[in-house]
Amino acid sequence: MTRTTPARPVSVEAVFPELAARRGRTTRLHPRPGRPGVRESHVGGPMLWPQDEAWPVCREPHPREAEGYAPDEIRSARAAGVHPPRRPWPHVEAEGPVPFIGLAQLFRRDVPNLAAGPDGADLVQFFRCPLTHGPHYESRYHLRWRRAEEAERAERLLGAPPEPPLLRWEHELPEPCVLHPEEVDTYPWAEGDSLPAELIARIDAWDEAQELEHGPDALSYQSDLSIPPGWRVGGFPCWASTGPMAIDCASCAAPMRLLLTAEGYETEGPSHSWVPLEDRDPSLRGGASIRGGEAVLRPTRLRFGRDRDAHVFVCPADAGHPPRWVLA
Repeated sequence: MTRTTPARPVSVEAVFPELAARRGRTTRLHPRPGRPGVRESHVGGPMLWPQDEAWPVCREPHPREAEGYAPDEIRSARAAGVHPPRRPWPHVEAEGPVPFIGLAQLFRRDVPNLAAGPDGADLVQFFRCPLTHGPHYESRYHLRWRRAEEAERAERLLGAPPEPPLLRWEHELPEPCVLHPEEVDTYPWAEGDSLPAELIARIDAWDEAQELEHGPDALSYQSDLSIPPGWRVGGFPCWASTGPMAIDCASCAAPMRLLLTAEGYETEGPSHSWVPLEDRDPSLRGGASIRGGEAVLRPTRLRFGRDRDAHVFVCPADAGHPPRWVLA
């Protein structure tokens, strides 16, 4: 089934004509629980991975844990609609190596907005270490680029990737999701130096006027007109938690480009206007119209930081330069 973003409640370019020159395109991925195949774009499904290639592992030290969740018990509990049990952590050193958890893989043939990787790579695979790092409980991520045609010619593919015996949190394990890519217009975050100060002031004044007139159901630029929530490729980053940040390449200092945004929730609170038509009850309005429960609101079961966006940035000057990860 396709997913169709409703038309914006008002035309942002009619209200702020200057934004026409700053319009961008982003591909909403619309993950929904399913059974994706190894040769499909997905979140949480099986990776296209040659059997003779080593699976990525995190070799950094990790804090000792007391309890955790077994991956198979997480899966069983989700199928039963219950919470998984916590288990005592095995009596082994927690200093690695720890297998990375595959979060997503994306093919350019499925996602036209996906940037090309080094040496013409057209498949990107996204991983996260399931354990925390340092006193601030940080996450570590890993990106693997491939040429899809070469990987698909592998004599044998990996069946079941290695997994750690326990995960620190249940939300470290993604729910397998099929994708429904959809391109939509998007506009920059209105804060700091992401737009001219005079334009941001007018956007803020418009938001205030909307709130005075319509109260809690009022539209706002950030929530309803600029950047859609959920998993998306390309476009502009949302800076709701941190405020705008300059993300430059560590190798060449070039301003980096947003490759991918991963988010724990597909919709929440004021962003419900972005929920696709196929996931709505047309007889109801606002957040009450959303159908599908957890499968629509939080389909991947993942979390990033305190329910922030995980942005993956790449260097436009040289795709081989190291990516950067930002929780914002």
